[in-house]
Amino acid sequence: MGWNILRRGLLGAVALAGAATALPALAQAPRNTAVFLREIDADRYDLHRSTARGAGEVVTMMTDTLVTMDWDGRTIRPGLAERWEVSPDGRLYTFHLRRDVTFCDGKPMTAEDVVFSINRWIAPATRSPVAWRAGPVKEIRARDQYTVEYELNAPFSELLSQLTLFFAGIIDRATVERLGDNFGAQGFNGTGPFCWVSWTPRSELVLQRHPNYRWGSPIFENRGPAHVERIVWRVVPEPTARLAAMQTGQGDVTQYIPPVALESLRRVPTVTISTQPNYFWDFFMGFKVDKPVMNDRAVRRAIHMAVDRPALTRAVWFGSAIPARNIVNPNTLDYDAESENLVPAFDPAAAQRTLDEAGWRVGPDGIRVKDGQRASFLVYGINTLENQRQGEIIQQALRRVGLEMRIQLFDATVAWGRLATQEFDAFFLSYPYFSAGDALNLYWHSRARPTPNRMNWNNPQTDAWLVEAQTATDPQVRARALANVQRQLAEEAPWLTIAREQLFVASSNRVTGVRAHGLYGIGVYKGLDIRVVR
Repeated sequence: MGWNILRRGLLGAVALAGAATALPALAQAPRNTAVFLREIDADRYDLHRSTARGAGEVVTMMTDTLVTMDWDGRTIRPGLAERWEVSPDGRLYTFHLRRDVTFCDGKPMTAEDVVFSINRWIAPATRSPVAWRAGPVKEIRARDQYTVEYELNAPFSELLSQLTLFFAGIIDRATVERLGDNFGAQGFNGTGPFCWVSWTPRSELVLQRHPNYRWGSPIFENRGPAHVERIVWRVVPEPTARLAAMQTGQGDVTQYIPPVALESLRRVPTVTISTQPNYFWDFFMGFKVDKPVMNDRAVRRAIHMAVDRPALTRAVWFGSAIPARNIVNPNTLDYDAESENLVPAFDPAAAQRTLDEAGWRVGPDGIRVKDGQRASFLVYGINTLENQRQGEIIQQALRRVGLEMRIQLFDATVAWGRLATQEFDAFFLSYPYFSAGDALNLYWHSRARPTPNRMNWNNPQTDAWLVEAQTATDPQVRARALANVQRQLAEEAPWLTIAREQLFVASSNRVTGVRAHGLYGIGVYKGLDIRVVR
């Protein structure tokens, strides 16, 4: 489908609600059921083995964490732990648990469940790509039935923030052991406000209200149980179908708004748009720095110079994202302003000179060659509208300076598996974070290879600076170490930061109480305040 044709179709879907009558698969929602629409499914719903936002937005509804994140994106509030203490040396956290919490199957939750869940998260056998978020754990132990001692080998200044993420959710051991590798695919048992009913991959996932839930975070007006009896997470890949469904009662909530249609959707009287300013989610193209072509710093810097990121952002996101340059958002904690000046700016002529000076000569077909190696590389990504369009634009820009970019996009249910391989040279992804330290630790430590450090970045100096920042008790020491990493990456250009997503959540007039949150990119957090009113 051509982009202009697609754009007219999207705008037409906003203007003509009747278009949804052509979508028989999207039936009117049953009474007291809220239908959430999304573009892609997750690969699975095992909170320790998936980093997909699609997994997190559902797992967040099925689990609770020891602590929770307030709407400001910074303040830590109680969760399963009603209070906690931290030792003066920053190595021991003592969490005092609520005594009224049960799993979806009715079993009481105790300190032993917390110990099991965190230990499973960090166990080498689990192979969680985000186990580092739990900190340098020495031991997690139950002091008694409702007290957990979380002991670290070294201070970890962002531990409480990390423990608000869905990876730190508390799950039932018996269910995990019964389902084995099928946990999160054929069942789930958490303490959250909603419980697993069924999952049909690439179609829909159904959740049922947890009837005994009374322990919601104080950030909500409703502490439980949820007002909504059932939530259906429905996968609707076609943007026109999602838009039409939102206007005709076939869908109630979505954060997957096609950017081109955002402003038009704002003017639809039956739809409300909620936003969240305290939100960090970036789109980027990463390079495997140990693969041919991508291992040349000159090529990576030339790619930065060849791509007009402001123009690309306007063409792809239509105001729902802002152009990015540096590797982390300037509004984050510990951002280094000086590093931004080191990132190569848009300058196609300079890109040509950089490649010429590095020995890449233009071949007869217009593609550069060096020592018999063509300047050609393969990009993998998830098959989304944004990736399709930005891929086309970047591909054309690089062709003009003599670089060939080949693109393969995959359905989300298989894409994460493909992105864990070494088959490709570069990749499209996007990711959430809440500080410079969080972003840099996620992707750039060598321990994170091969995923999420798909760049295969392996630099001892980077590792040393990240460890120094992570264990620092002095904020100035932490900031200085993280500044060093930002400057190093700006010079080496191991990925191209493209755009910074803005969060918008649309809700139909069938529901109230929808408020954008944004933790780990998740639009709706828990859903406790949502009501079906029509």
